[in-house]
Amino acid sequence: MSTIRFLTGITTSGTPHLGNYVGSIRPAVAASLRPGVESYYFLADYHALIKIDEPARIQRSTLEIAASWLAAGLDPARVVFYRQSDVPEIPELTWFLTCVTGKGVLNRAHAYKASVDKNLAADADPDADVTAGLFMYPVLMGADILMFNAHHVPVGRDQIQHIEMARDMAHSFNHRYGEHFVAPQAAIEESVATLPGLDGRKMSKSYDNTIPLFAPRTELKKLIASIKTDSRAPGEAKSTEGSALFQIYQAFASAEETAAFAQDFAHGIAWGEAKDKLFERIDREIAPMRERYEWLMAHPEEVEALLHAGAAKARAVATPFMARLRQAVGLRGLDASSGTATAKAAKVAAASFKQYREKDGQFYFKLVDAKGTLLLQSRGFASPKDAGTAIGQIKQQGLSAISAMQAQLDGTQADAATLQAALDSMQSDAA
Repeated sequence: MSTIRFLTGITTSGTPHLGNYVGSIRPAVAASLRPGVESYYFLADYHALIKIDEPARIQRSTLEIAASWLAAGLDPARVVFYRQSDVPEIPELTWFLTCVTGKGVLNRAHAYKASVDKNLAADADPDADVTAGLFMYPVLMGADILMFNAHHVPVGRDQIQHIEMARDMAHSFNHRYGEHFVAPQAAIEESVATLPGLDGRKMSKSYDNTIPLFAPRTELKKLIASIKTDSRAPGEAKSTEGSALFQIYQAFASAEETAAFAQDFAHGIAWGEAKDKLFERIDREIAPMRERYEWLMAHPEEVEALLHAGAAKARAVATPFMARLRQAVGLRGLDASSGTATAKAAKVAAASFKQYREKDGQFYFKLVDAKGTLLLQSRGFASPKDAGTAIGQIKQQGLSAISAMQAQLDGTQADAATLQAALDSMQSDAA
């Protein structure tokens, strides 16, 4: 069974909070412990520059987030744990993806649309105070994901659009330059994908309604006591629907504990007692990690060393991959005297599969030789995954797979010898 790659990151724009923990850190750490999983975790400090212009805050947040992940059980020996800005190949890939991404796609990005809508509501210019960084945010996120060909990206439901955009970027690049990228999938835990904050809105640094993950016990208790509730009195039945208190409890509790808490609501538990139960349940999980976190915060040099080691592991993957992408798009050396240019040209002059979507909504693939001559054409598939699976079978099994899937091909294909030569050239290129 092939290795599955997980990738996730947190923007270094503030102190990690409970929403980050249940929506990203906890599931990501759990994923890193599964057999057959290769995990990438990064501190998204380039992303922080989009909305933060306080250097000290970004630096402090980087330390806090790194310490939080490590305290939550992330083992740097098992994963690739790095700082985004320590991998220069990521911004280079961002430019490559920028050149294959339609502006119309970015116009539909939630963050950009929200800024435009806010300006329009205020009768201001639609793009007032909108930086190119905000507009291009989805492309940078796409580069984060596609650089390591992540299969699964744990995100909140509000981030699914960015994963879909990354998939579009992968397909667009692959269509132009051959199969280089895996189309990622969003990995969501339905019950904890988005955690409410103190005021009932999504817990977010933007709303200033967060509960810091490693707040001291006394501060944690005080913050939980301030969670917004309705005016129902003790003894009066309370609804779990839309209750921030209940949703946060559910994110930490087992199914049995959650059911019991729901019964408490139905029986009219007082809000003060409910908040006490929530505090004790959260602290039971967080307290064992808090000591490790405080030690790491007091020893930033230890965290820095781990990040440097992680960057070396990340670049061991990113550097050669970026070299192949540079060759694919035509950024090649011109020195033919040593034979380098000729050798590189021969290496990229292989046949390639191109996967694409037509106006009928179906997904297709074709095999073309180095000159672009069509050798094999598929019929339509319902999903890009199905088309990709068929391509994988042909790459692995060769002519036997082509013979077995004639019903999925449209009859346009070269003779067996030509097809075999094309498949052989792809194998040679991969080597």
